[in-house]
Amino acid sequence: MIILDKKILAFNVKEVHLSDQPFDIDDCDYLRFHYCKKKVDAEGFTRQKELTLVIDLTQDLDTIWQNMNRKQTRYGIKRARREGIKVHMSDDYEQFFQMYKSFIQKKGIKSFFDVLGVGSISAESMRKYGTLFVAEVNDEILSANLYLENQSTIEAWVRASKRLEVKESKKKALIAYATRLIDWEVIKYAKEKGLKEFDFGGLWSKEEAEKDVEKKGINSFKLSFGGEIVTRYYYQKIYSKSFKLLYYLYSSIK
Repeated sequence: MIILDKKILAFNVKEVHLSDQPFDIDDCDYLRFHYCKKKVDAEGFTRQKELTLVIDLTQDLDTIWQNMNRKQTRYGIKRARREGIKVHMSDDYEQFFQMYKSFIQKKGIKSFFDVLGVGSISAESMRKYGTLFVAEVNDEILSANLYLENQSTIEAWVRASKRLEVKESKKKALIAYATRLIDWEVIKYAKEKGLKEFDFGGLWSKEEAEKDVEKKGINSFKLSFGGEIVTRYYYQKIYSKSFKLLYYLYSSIK
């Protein structure tokens, strides 16, 4: 279990990953849990069903490989290697943070004073809780992913790449190959550590994906790795009346 601490204006916000179910935490104005396995009725918490894609890491590596889409993912991984793309673990969180900020700005990700959006993740939190893998060619980073892990599960947390910065189709293709190679290398890393599950960190429903080209593309990318679509639960609880007012004001405007 990982508890991320955030300070939004005067409010204490906590975000919990890799927990089976919700629970109360002291000194908190707003609390949310991601991808809980258990469906429970917890006092004061609202619950929402969400989907994610999970790869069973107790399978042998060849089985995992064969379950991946041949044209979209296995080809991309092989092509990344042929192009000389290398993946390695990194501790340069500041460089990743800058890359990430540029990426979300170009995607136009915004939220009410950055409370609800991914923009609220700090470089300090990334360094403290994340496991960072980068893909590069000729000393240039093309793509990088940040993961959360505990004793049994590794979860894709934050992704960033240079795909929105480049116009050349060949470079865009290289970045796509690099992104696939990262997840494959992380699957191997997690298996070597004896972890049991690789969680892709969320999946849109079919209905949502059909209405939005970008969401459909995200689903297509994740599903191409094989794995199983599973139901998880998102819980949230607001302790502060002032935060509740701001939260529902933002929700009504949005």
